[in-house]
Amino acid sequence: MAKAIMIQGAGSNVGKSMVVAGLARAFKRRGLTVRPFKPQNMSNNAAVTSDGGEIGRAQALQALASGVAPHTDMNPVLLKPESDVGAQVIVQGERLTTVKARDYAKLKPQLLTATLESFHRLAQDVDLVVIEGAGSPAEINLRKGDIANMGFAEAANIPVILVGDIDRGGVIAQIVGTQAILPDGDNALIAGFAINKFRGDPTLFDAGLKEIVDRTGWPSLGVLPWFSDAWKLPAEDVMDIASSKKGDFKIVVPRLSRIANFDDLDPLVMEPGVSVDIVEQGRALPGDADLVLIPGSKSTIADLAFFREQGWDIDLQAHVRRGGHVLGICGGYQMLGQEIIDLDGIEGKPGRTQGLGLLDVVTEMKPEKRLALTQATHLATGTAVEAYEIHIGRTYGPDCEHAWLDLGGRTEGAASKDGKILGCYLHGLFSADEFRTAFLGNLGAQTANTDYNQSVEETLDALAEHLEQHMDLDLLISLARPV
Repeated sequence: MAKAIMIQGAGSNVGKSMVVAGLARAFKRRGLTVRPFKPQNMSNNAAVTSDGGEIGRAQALQALASGVAPHTDMNPVLLKPESDVGAQVIVQGERLTTVKARDYAKLKPQLLTATLESFHRLAQDVDLVVIEGAGSPAEINLRKGDIANMGFAEAANIPVILVGDIDRGGVIAQIVGTQAILPDGDNALIAGFAINKFRGDPTLFDAGLKEIVDRTGWPSLGVLPWFSDAWKLPAEDVMDIASSKKGDFKIVVPRLSRIANFDDLDPLVMEPGVSVDIVEQGRALPGDADLVLIPGSKSTIADLAFFREQGWDIDLQAHVRRGGHVLGICGGYQMLGQEIIDLDGIEGKPGRTQGLGLLDVVTEMKPEKRLALTQATHLATGTAVEAYEIHIGRTYGPDCEHAWLDLGGRTEGAASKDGKILGCYLHGLFSADEFRTAFLGNLGAQTANTDYNQSVEETLDALAEHLEQHMDLDLLISLARPV
């Protein structure tokens, strides 16, 4: 019979996703069959699953840590923000609807049913399910109808480990304060706590740890020191994207307001000969870029307007005049064309929007979303790529005759006549080591033949060892409850 434990945070970005990934790998190394689960996630960084749906990319990493393929049951509700007040609702891998934040509560009873269905299906024939909460249970204003934290824990009768982030300061108040404001029923579900992201000598926090234990009555599962290799794992949150100044070859990436599927950047950051410069709003695109990479977007037309508001269109034209290279992926690809046609109003007001005009292609927005795991070949070098597609819209035009990827029966992408402007719909290209080396090498970058996927695996093993050393995993597994 499967057992389950839930990791919740005393705040946002306390490291829940990383802790769950580490626990999954640690218990897998102990010989258990493990599955990750997150009832509700909010992220535009999605992964395509083997069963043809989409889930949060953090759950895909946790699946990798567990040694299994990602499945839609691992994240049955995924919210993908499309604007400041609305989000697309993905249920068990498929789009259900788009709602405004104030209307989302009406869906929660239906969504709780789906989350419990997925959870119990996932728990069949495994030893342990490690569940990740979202945000914090201390947001008691959201408790009614909750499916992400205590609402799910209560419905599934799952014990909770509360994780605090000492790096931000005030961790005693985070933990003790959470107990102070939670109702008795929710507090009864909390079986222990842990402290994450400690820098320095953990024994210096012994007195603080005792204060938390004395005030809450909850046992401590340990103090986790800062895991310095965390940057080697794919980032889940857009706030975790950071510039990496390593080598002479400079890739400039404008941070779009609705940036999506930015895992395309992770393998590039790993290259010691490459610097990745994430350009925030209000800052010009640097004039010394070798490659400008325009990433994916959840709302291409809105982000194209944002791109122009920053003056980045002018910077990009100057970059092209200097002979610079440009790569647009997914939404970035659509932006590079002559026009985006959205007569059905899928992304807002129906109409036509002028593109950046660097590729002679046009994109038509259609409601059907393409979700696919894809194998491709880079035509110029013959290198193989395993990638994924996750987009709406169809792109066509003369520059598609200069396609640069072969999908085994159809071509993909577009290129300018001089080959310096490229676009495609495939995410994950740079995870393929031979392709990455060849592509960057052709642009003049010095690469190190890094095995990206092996690096991720080794980092997950190191994270598991980190948790084994600093967290009481024997206590944790004893606290897990049969489901």
